[in-house]
Amino acid sequence: MKNYFDLKGQVAIVTGASTGLGVQMAKALANQGANIVVVARRQNMIEQVAADIAKEFGVTTLPVKCDITDTEAVNAMVDAALAKFGRIDILINNAGTGAVAPAEDITDEQFANEMNIDLFGSFKVARVVAKKAMIPAKYGRIINIASMYGLVGNKVAGSAPYHAAKGGVVNMTRALAAEWGKYGITVNAICPGYFYTDLTRATLDSDFFQQNARTMIPEERYGNEGELDTAAIFLASPASSYVTGVPVPVDGGYTCM
Repeated sequence: MKNYFDLKGQVAIVTGASTGLGVQMAKALANQGANIVVVARRQNMIEQVAADIAKEFGVTTLPVKCDITDTEAVNAMVDAALAKFGRIDILINNAGTGAVAPAEDITDEQFANEMNIDLFGSFKVARVVAKKAMIPAKYGRIINIASMYGLVGNKVAGSAPYHAAKGGVVNMTRALAAEWGKYGITVNAICPGYFYTDLTRATLDSDFFQQNARTMIPEERYGNEGELDTAAIFLASPASSYVTGVPVPVDGGYTCM
Protein backbone atom coordinates (compact mmCIF):
# COMPACT_ATOMS: atom_id res chain seq x y z
CA MET A 1 0.00 0.00 0.00
CA LYS A 2 1.41 3.36 -1.04
CA ASN A 3 1.50 6.27 1.39
CA TYR A 4 1.19 9.24 -0.97
CA PHE A 5 2.12 11.72 1.73
CA ASP A 6 5.16 10.05 3.31
CA LEU A 7 7.79 12.68 4.19
CA LYS A 8 10.24 10.47 6.07
CA GLY A 9 13.81 11.72 5.82
CA GLN A 10 12.81 15.06 4.35
CA VAL A 11 13.66 18.37 5.99
CA ALA A 12 11.15 21.19 6.36
CA ILE A 13 11.73 24.78 7.42
CA VAL A 14 8.67 26.38 9.00
CA THR A 15 8.86 30.11 9.76
CA GLY A 16 6.60 31.79 12.28
CA ALA A 17 6.57 28.48 14.12
CA SER A 18 6.47 29.73 17.71
CA THR A 19 2.66 29.78 18.00
CA GLY A 20 -0.64 29.13 16.26
CA LEU A 21 -0.88 27.89 12.70
CA GLY A 22 2.90 27.65 12.28
CA VAL A 23 3.13 25.14 15.11
CA GLN A 24 0.15 23.20 13.77
CA MET A 25 1.69 22.89 10.28
CA ALA A 26 5.10 21.96 11.69
CA LYS A 27 3.46 19.16 13.67
CA ALA A 28 1.50 18.03 10.62
CA LEU A 29 4.70 17.60 8.59
CA ALA A 30 6.44 15.91 11.52
CA ASN A 31 3.52 13.50 11.75
CA GLN A 32 4.38 12.42 8.21
CA GLY A 33 8.02 11.88 9.19
CA ALA A 34 9.67 15.16 8.20
CA ASN A 35 12.48 16.62 10.28
CA ILE A 36 11.63 20.19 11.26
CA VAL A 37 13.61 23.43 11.41
CA VAL A 38 11.57 25.60 13.78
CA VAL A 39 12.06 29.28 12.95
CA ALA A 40 10.81 32.41 14.76
CA ARG A 41 12.13 35.40 16.68
CA ARG A 42 11.56 34.15 20.25
CA GLN A 43 14.28 31.68 21.24
CA ASN A 44 12.57 30.24 24.31
CA MET A 45 9.38 29.51 22.40
CA ILE A 46 11.00 27.82 19.40
CA GLU A 47 13.15 25.69 21.71
CA GLN A 48 10.00 24.49 23.46
CA VAL A 49 8.17 23.83 20.17
CA ALA A 50 11.18 21.93 18.79
CA ALA A 51 11.43 19.82 21.94
CA ASP A 52 7.71 19.06 21.93
CA ILE A 53 7.73 18.02 18.25
CA ALA A 54 10.81 15.79 18.70
CA LYS A 55 9.23 14.09 21.69
CA GLU A 56 5.78 13.60 20.15
CA PHE A 57 6.78 12.49 16.66
CA GLY A 58 10.28 11.09 17.05
CA VAL A 59 11.78 13.30 14.35
CA THR A 60 14.89 15.46 14.50
CA THR A 61 14.27 19.16 15.12
CA LEU A 62 16.40 22.29 15.01
CA PRO A 63 15.25 25.59 16.55
CA VAL A 64 16.78 28.64 14.84
CA LYS A 65 16.09 32.18 15.95
CA CYS A 66 15.59 34.40 12.91
CA ASP A 67 14.00 37.71 11.96
CA ILE A 68 12.97 37.15 8.34
CA THR A 69 13.40 40.86 7.53
CA ASP A 70 17.14 40.53 8.27
CA THR A 71 18.87 39.17 5.17
CA GLU A 72 22.01 38.10 7.05
CA ALA A 73 19.94 36.31 9.68
CA VAL A 74 17.96 34.49 6.97
CA ASN A 75 21.18 33.37 5.27
CA ALA A 76 22.58 32.18 8.61
CA MET A 77 19.37 30.27 9.40
CA VAL A 78 19.50 28.41 6.10
CA ASP A 79 23.21 27.69 6.56
CA ALA A 80 22.44 26.25 10.01
CA ALA A 81 19.75 24.01 8.56
CA LEU A 82 22.07 22.76 5.82
CA ALA A 83 24.92 22.22 8.31
CA LYS A 84 22.62 20.08 10.46
CA PHE A 85 20.71 18.14 7.78
CA GLY A 86 22.52 18.63 4.45
CA ARG A 87 19.24 19.25 2.65
CA ILE A 88 16.06 21.35 2.66
CA ASP A 89 13.11 19.79 0.87
CA ILE A 90 10.19 21.87 2.13
CA LEU A 91 9.73 25.52 3.09
CA ILE A 92 6.59 26.85 4.73
CA ASN A 93 6.77 30.66 4.66
CA ASN A 94 4.39 31.38 7.52
CA ALA A 95 5.88 34.31 9.44
CA GLY A 96 3.76 37.44 9.17
CA THR A 97 2.02 40.31 10.86
CA GLY A 98 -1.18 42.33 10.50
CA ALA A 99 -1.87 46.05 10.95
CA VAL A 100 -5.55 46.82 11.59
CA ALA A 101 -6.82 50.38 11.16
CA PRO A 102 -9.01 52.33 8.74
CA ALA A 103 -7.10 52.83 5.49
CA GLU A 104 -7.22 56.61 5.85
CA ASP A 105 -5.40 56.35 9.20
CA ILE A 106 -2.72 53.82 8.21
CA THR A 107 0.75 55.30 8.66
CA ASP A 108 3.63 54.99 6.22
CA GLU A 109 5.46 52.95 8.84
CA GLN A 110 2.58 50.48 9.22
CA PHE A 111 2.35 49.93 5.47
CA ALA A 112 6.10 49.58 5.01
CA ASN A 113 6.38 47.19 7.97
CA GLU A 114 3.63 44.96 6.57
CA MET A 115 5.25 44.73 3.16
CA ASN A 116 8.70 44.21 4.67
CA ILE A 117 7.60 41.24 6.80
CA ASP A 118 4.79 39.52 4.90
CA LEU A 119 6.02 40.03 1.33
CA PHE A 120 9.72 40.90 1.28
CA GLY A 121 10.52 38.63 4.23
CA SER A 122 8.83 35.68 2.55
CA PHE A 123 10.82 36.39 -0.62
CA LYS A 124 14.11 36.58 1.28
CA VAL A 125 13.60 33.12 2.80
CA ALA A 126 12.43 31.55 -0.49
CA ARG A 127 15.33 33.13 -2.38
CA VAL A 128 18.10 31.68 -0.23
CA VAL A 129 16.43 28.29 0.31
CA ALA A 130 16.04 27.91 -3.46
CA LYS A 131 19.56 29.10 -4.24
CA LYS A 132 21.44 27.12 -1.61
CA ALA A 133 19.36 23.94 -1.35
CA MET A 134 16.51 23.37 -3.79
CA ILE A 135 17.98 24.44 -7.13
CA PRO A 136 21.16 22.37 -6.57
CA ALA A 137 19.02 19.39 -5.53
CA LYS A 138 16.60 19.89 -8.46
CA TYR A 139 13.74 19.40 -5.99
CA GLY A 140 11.71 21.49 -3.60
CA ARG A 141 8.31 22.34 -2.18
CA ILE A 142 7.71 25.97 -1.22
CA ILE A 143 4.43 26.86 0.46
CA ASN A 144 3.75 30.55 1.05
CA ILE A 145 1.08 31.29 3.63
CA ALA A 146 -0.97 34.13 2.16
CA SER A 147 -4.56 34.76 3.25
CA MET A 148 -8.08 34.79 1.87
CA TYR A 149 -7.54 38.56 2.22
CA GLY A 150 -4.84 38.25 -0.44
CA LEU A 151 -7.70 37.40 -2.82
CA VAL A 152 -10.54 39.72 -1.69
CA GLY A 153 -11.24 42.82 0.38
CA ASN A 154 -13.20 42.99 3.63
CA LYS A 155 -15.55 45.23 5.61
CA VAL A 156 -14.94 43.66 9.02
CA ALA A 157 -11.50 44.95 9.96
CA GLY A 158 -9.65 47.60 7.94
CA SER A 159 -6.26 46.17 7.02
CA ALA A 160 -5.26 47.53 3.62
CA PRO A 161 -1.51 46.89 4.09
CA TYR A 162 -2.23 43.25 4.96
CA HIS A 163 -4.40 42.83 1.86
CA ALA A 164 -1.72 44.42 -0.29
CA ALA A 165 1.10 42.32 1.14
CA LYS A 166 -0.81 39.04 0.99
CA GLY A 167 -2.01 39.81 -2.54
CA GLY A 168 1.66 40.32 -3.35
CA VAL A 169 2.48 36.94 -1.81
CA VAL A 170 -0.12 35.30 -4.07
CA ASN A 171 1.35 36.76 -7.26
CA MET A 172 4.95 36.30 -6.07
CA THR A 173 4.01 32.64 -5.68
CA ARG A 174 3.01 32.52 -9.35
CA ALA A 175 6.22 34.30 -10.40
CA LEU A 176 8.50 31.96 -8.45
CA ALA A 177 6.59 28.91 -9.69
CA ALA A 178 7.11 30.08 -13.26
CA GLU A 179 10.84 30.62 -12.76
CA TRP A 180 11.71 27.60 -10.66
CA GLY A 181 9.51 24.91 -12.21
CA LYS A 182 12.42 23.83 -14.43
CA TYR A 183 14.34 22.90 -11.27
CA GLY A 184 11.68 20.52 -9.95
CA ILE A 185 10.54 23.10 -7.41
CA THR A 186 6.83 23.72 -6.88
CA VAL A 187 5.70 26.99 -5.34
CA ASN A 188 2.15 27.31 -4.04
CA ALA A 189 0.21 29.49 -1.62
CA ILE A 190 -2.30 28.56 1.07
CA CYS A 191 -4.89 31.27 1.71
CA PRO A 192 -6.38 30.60 5.14
CA GLY A 193 -9.56 32.14 6.41
CA TYR A 194 -10.08 32.87 10.08
CA PHE A 195 -8.84 30.03 12.27
CA TYR A 196 -9.18 29.40 15.97
CA THR A 197 -5.88 29.76 17.81
CA ASP A 198 -5.08 30.80 21.37
CA LEU A 199 -4.79 34.39 20.14
CA THR A 200 -8.02 34.50 18.10
CA ARG A 201 -10.47 32.38 20.09
CA ALA A 202 -12.01 35.16 22.21
CA THR A 203 -12.44 37.43 19.17
CA LEU A 204 -13.95 34.77 16.91
CA ASP A 205 -16.37 33.65 19.62
CA SER A 206 -17.72 37.19 20.06
CA ASP A 207 -21.30 37.87 18.95
CA PHE A 208 -20.11 40.12 16.11
CA PHE A 209 -17.76 37.54 14.61
CA GLN A 210 -20.21 34.69 15.06
CA GLN A 211 -22.82 36.66 13.12
CA ASN A 212 -20.19 37.46 10.50
CA ALA A 213 -19.46 33.74 10.09
CA ARG A 214 -23.14 32.95 9.54
CA THR A 215 -23.40 35.74 6.97
CA MET A 216 -20.11 35.52 5.09
CA ILE A 217 -18.93 31.90 5.26
CA PRO A 218 -20.86 29.11 3.50
CA GLU A 219 -19.89 26.64 6.24
CA GLU A 220 -21.08 29.25 8.79
CA ARG A 221 -18.10 28.75 11.12
CA TYR A 222 -14.41 29.46 11.50
CA GLY A 223 -11.59 26.98 10.95
CA ASN A 224 -10.66 24.55 13.70
CA GLU A 225 -7.23 23.31 14.69
CA GLY A 226 -6.02 20.75 12.18
CA GLU A 227 -8.14 21.90 9.24
CA LEU A 228 -5.15 23.58 7.59
CA ASP A 229 -2.88 20.58 8.06
CA THR A 230 -3.94 18.47 5.10
CA ALA A 231 -3.48 21.31 2.60
CA ALA A 232 0.06 21.80 3.90
CA ILE A 233 0.82 18.06 3.78
CA PHE A 234 -0.51 17.74 0.23
CA LEU A 235 1.48 20.69 -1.12
CA ALA A 236 4.62 19.55 0.74
CA SER A 237 4.52 16.00 -0.57
CA PRO A 238 6.13 14.46 -3.65
CA ALA A 239 2.58 13.56 -4.76
CA SER A 240 1.78 17.20 -5.59
CA SER A 241 4.51 17.38 -8.24
CA TYR A 242 2.21 18.72 -11.00
CA VAL A 243 0.58 21.40 -8.83
CA THR A 244 2.39 24.72 -8.87
CA GLY A 245 1.69 28.44 -8.89
CA VAL A 246 -1.76 28.18 -7.32
CA PRO A 247 -3.41 29.85 -4.33
CA VAL A 248 -5.39 27.30 -2.30
CA PRO A 249 -8.08 28.92 -0.16
CA VAL A 250 -8.83 27.07 3.07
CA ASP A 251 -11.59 29.35 4.22
CA GLY A 252 -14.88 27.46 4.57
CA GLY A 253 -15.94 28.91 1.23
CA TYR A 254 -15.51 32.60 2.11
CA THR A 255 -13.91 33.49 -1.23
CA CYS A 256 -16.39 31.51 -3.37
CA MET A 257 -19.12 34.12 -2.91
